[in-house]
Parts: sequence; C-alpha cells; structure tokens
Amino acid sequence: MNEDTIIRFPKGIPGFEEETRFQLFQQENSSVVYELHSLVNDGLIFSVAHPSHFNINYQFTLTAEEEGILKLESIDDLLILLLLHKDDSPQPFVQPTIKGSIKSPLLINTLKRVGLQKLLKSVEQSITLTETNNEIEVTETST
Repeated sequence: MNEDTIIRFPKGIPGFEEETRFQLFQQENSSVVYELHSLVNDGLIFSVAHPSHFNINYQFTLTAEEEGILKLESIDDLLILLLLHKDDSPQPFVQPTIKGSIKSPLLINTLKRVGLQKLLKSVEQSITLTETNNEIEVTETST
C-alpha cells in the first residue's frame, strides 16, 4: 500500500472514532461522488462529494485544536467534502434520494493527508434568484 495515498483522521469520524486511516477513490460511473474507504474495516465506505456540486459554500473559523490537527500552511491545501447518505423512502415506487450532511463537512489537508470532521452549530442558507431568458433559476447555498 502506498502511504502517500492514506488520509489520517487522528480523532476518527464521529461514530467511527476507531477508524483513523482511509483512502479516497472516485466512485465508479460518477463524476461527482467519491468513496472514502476505511483501511481497517473493509465494509466501511463513506460516499462523499465536493460541496460546490450542490452550490454550497462554507465560511467558518477553525478552532485552535482543529488548526493543530490539520496543520494547514495554505488554504489552498484544504479539501472540504460532504458526507452523503441515501434516504430510503418507506413508500413503494418512490425513488430514494441522496442527502448530504451540510452541518458536518470533512476537512482534509491534502498536503499532509490529515483530516477531521467539522461539526457546525448553525448553518445559514441563502437563495439566489437569477432571471435567464424569462425563466428564473433558483440556487440554494449554505454558509
């Protein structure tokens, strides 16, 4: 195994604190979704995506502890990912939907290959309306 591809989560991911080593892969047949595979538990795979695919832009401040874990030298080295989960409908013939945990993004220092899950207390959302060719586009964003 190539150590240069391993992402360490020193505190694990909430609910999976013992899982601290992962690898990130592009999900087959998807240009949006990636998979974060545990290196200890073969059955533990998180689906993740860039928040920008969902028009989500984050603005937050890191705590001193988070700064210590991530050891960021440049904001350009920060990768933010959303954890995705399938919301299965109990109703027959209703398509399951994919939802993202916008209040708890994963933050990864791509240079040092270390990450953590940031738990946000509140998320502000805004909607931007843009008129194009007599139609209105609605874009929802979170910060």
